[in-house]
Amino acid sequence: MASTIRPATAADVPQILIFIRALAAYEREPDAVTATAEDLLRHGFGPTPFYFCLIAEHDGTPAGFAFYFFNYSTWVGRPGLYLEDLFVHPEFRGLGIGKALLQRVAAIAVENGCPRLQWEVLDWNTPAIDFYSAMGAEFLDSWRNVRVSGDALHRLAGASSDKPGAAQ
Repeated sequence: MASTIRPATAADVPQILIFIRALAAYEREPDAVTATAEDLLRHGFGPTPFYFCLIAEHDGTPAGFAFYFFNYSTWVGRPGLYLEDLFVHPEFRGLGIGKALLQRVAAIAVENGCPRLQWEVLDWNTPAIDFYSAMGAEFLDSWRNVRVSGDALHRLAGASSDKPGAAQ
């Protein structure tokens, strides 16, 4: 029984969407996914991709994925890598696939001169927290995740664009 990890291709978009939906169900938000195959194809496989993805297969069967993108640290003056999603189907857990995906993402960060790899984990996801701790992850509990979306984002965008000298 062999596991492989490879970069996703445009042909993998339907499978990527399956992984995303399975992860959302695991994270107790099965109805939160609004991404479409067209969105993933346009944003990941065009001339300027917004994300990258790795596919893990076990004996030729899709088993998991890692979905990531690059960010930038103004303090460090270097790019970083943000892991948006890491997921392995339950029937493939315990085979080292999650660890192999995380190791490959870390290697991509190192290959690209990124001094750090970051991601988020839900506070109730004890198996993931334990897994990440075992990999040497540092938990930044003093930082708060912040998000503006939907109507609030549009209101904020409208407020900032109305002011003279507003940042562009």
